[in-house]
Amino acid sequence: MESSEEDGGVPLSRMAEWRDVTPLRQDDGPNPVVPITYKEEFRETMDYFRAIYKADERSPRALRLTRRAIHLNPGNYTVWHFRRLVLEALNTDLDEELDFIQRIANSNSKNYQLWHHRRWVIERLGSNARSKELHLIKSILSLDAKNYHAWSHRQWVLQALGGWEDELDYCRQLLEQDIFNNSAWNQRYFVVTRSPFLGGLPAMRASEVRYSVEAIVVNPNNECPWRYLRGLYKDDIESLVNDREILSICLKPSQELRDAVVALWTSDTRPLDADLATAICDILEHVDSLRASYWIWRKNKLRIAA
Repeated sequence: MESSEEDGGVPLSRMAEWRDVTPLRQDDGPNPVVPITYKEEFRETMDYFRAIYKADERSPRALRLTRRAIHLNPGNYTVWHFRRLVLEALNTDLDEELDFIQRIANSNSKNYQLWHHRRWVIERLGSNARSKELHLIKSILSLDAKNYHAWSHRQWVLQALGGWEDELDYCRQLLEQDIFNNSAWNQRYFVVTRSPFLGGLPAMRASEVRYSVEAIVVNPNNECPWRYLRGLYKDDIESLVNDREILSICLKPSQELRDAVVALWTSDTRPLDADLATAICDILEHVDSLRASYWIWRKNKLRIAA
């Protein structure tokens, strides 16, 4: 078992348990161009780690050493990798390992190695860790709602361990707090298309279109629901351009229409529906006078493409 305190920072060379180990210094070659001046504690720790790693010593003291090395440099992939080998060899309590990971995450929540290591641990703990893990990710996202690592890990947990039942409601809560949260929109799409309980896009499309349209009405300048609509119809563009609920907003000669075209139609290299796009450009030429020349150009390009 590892000590809770990192040995009080006592130099390894002064500790009795390390007297039988000859530190292995870093080899920078005979004439290093720009030698790095490491802090003494870091240099010594890594010298001992190299020795243990070379000997492939999978012991309690090796585990403690990786702990010290990770505190000094949480991004060292080799140290994390070796720690996993030692944990497996010692059959260590992985619930304790989660506590250790969390302490590191408190100041390194976007560390790739840490999240990879956490996934390795959760895979071995199985479904018993699901509830705690989803709650932890919620806590992280409450501080940083767009933490990519946390979202990616949450999606993995849902697919590997389950917990889909409340996820759509969780997305709704996040979007009520911030309707511009593109990460929450992305998670909503992930749930709608991947949850084994919702029936996929065919079953959810109508209600999701309604949800998106309501969000657009509240704030037409928000690109997220427009992009979400396109995702809902990604394999059926014809249905998208003919959806009456969507068209009821898009065909208004107003600011809403301009934003709809910018987000939904004109970013495409080809028109989704030439006649519809041309009609919209005609309207925009008049309601968006500052960019009238642009809309005339877009309309002419559509005619050439047709």
